[in-house]
Amino acid sequence: MLDGTTYYRATATPGIAYPPLDGAHDASVAVVGAGFAGLATALGLAERGVAGVVLLEAEETGHGASGRNGGFVFGGYSLGEDALVRELGAERARRVYKRTVSAVELVRRRIARYAIACDPVDEGIIWANWFRDDRVLRERQVLLREHYGVEWEWIPRERMRELVPTTRYDAGLWERNALHVHPLNYALGVSRAAAEQGIRIHERSRATGLARDGAGWRITTPGGSIRAKKVVLACGGYLAGLDSRFDRAILPIATYAMATEPLGDRIREIFAGTRAAVYDTRFAFDYYRPLPDTRLLWGGRISILERSPAAVARLLKRDVARVFPSFADVRIDYAWSGFMGYPRQKMPQLREVEPGLWSAQGFGGHGFATTTAGGEIVAAAIAEGDRAFEDYARYDLVSTFKPLGMLGAQLEYWRFELLDALRDRTS
Repeated sequence: MLDGTTYYRATATPGIAYPPLDGAHDASVAVVGAGFAGLATALGLAERGVAGVVLLEAEETGHGASGRNGGFVFGGYSLGEDALVRELGAERARRVYKRTVSAVELVRRRIARYAIACDPVDEGIIWANWFRDDRVLRERQVLLREHYGVEWEWIPRERMRELVPTTRYDAGLWERNALHVHPLNYALGVSRAAAEQGIRIHERSRATGLARDGAGWRITTPGGSIRAKKVVLACGGYLAGLDSRFDRAILPIATYAMATEPLGDRIREIFAGTRAAVYDTRFAFDYYRPLPDTRLLWGGRISILERSPAAVARLLKRDVARVFPSFADVRIDYAWSGFMGYPRQKMPQLREVEPGLWSAQGFGGHGFATTTAGGEIVAAAIAEGDRAFEDYARYDLVSTFKPLGMLGAQLEYWRFELLDALRDRTS
């Protein structure tokens, strides 16, 4: 029976159980949230020689979206590349985008340097065209080449069907500089690397209060307190409720995922010529990849609601059957949902909100490389005075107008879903 346990949690490498915070302590930097953003910030500080860093997590390391996602590691933001050019101008957009490309390589280096056992598959990610009109592929390929210096490989229809044997797709683009991994094991590996370099990590230590304390800040938890010169809030869709400016700037939006039973040789009926991960060109796209034990990891859909594991499985099985009809009755062993932190502007909020109080949130479901890049940006600003975060100054803590914003997000999803359906019928 499905109980909401994620495949990742069920197969996680046994890690260190970090103790809850107990008593009053001092820190140079306190990071709240042990998801990818908080972990990347903490490790980035450690790698730059900053001592006295404390990382607080309300649950377990990687509990939220970081330990529940598809495990895709690739460049870009939730905001599309064309909008990025319009909003930032060509030079700044290229610089901002390149940071996520560099973050993909940083993930590779950290996996190797810290011997993180996260099952990396470095065979790229395929963007498969759901529709028959190839213009969306051609236009994005040209945009990436001309504005960002990035080349995605064209996959003609015939080759596409050799790689992923379904008549559902037409052509595709292959982003070779990408990989997919076990995201929770990656998070656990980064936490271990940070702890080995002197970062103090406390799980089961929900931050319940944040207040000015002289020139610094004081964070309280049920078991103790931290007095820190600087604080980084990196809570994503699992909001801490510490500062209304942060909370009102994020919509916690749910997405769904599942893992099938082991498929054995049948997995080749889906991934015949590649082990690359796949997602499609719709707004509400499917994403999926092969797992090391021959299961299929499948995710998709966006909602303001968390659903039961059984409901998630029913919805996603239906989506699988639309692409691979012979898998309509495959058994689902794991199904789950989780909240991502979605900002109105679809870009990370990386800034010093007031002296010593930093934001590292708003990665909007495109989080693996962007959180890694965001952690580097914030760590470099704190440790070295680096000003790269100024490239993101346009993306402030803009209100999402909750609770109406939640309804607006759901209506926007339904609108784009309808547009996808209409386009599908006419293509």
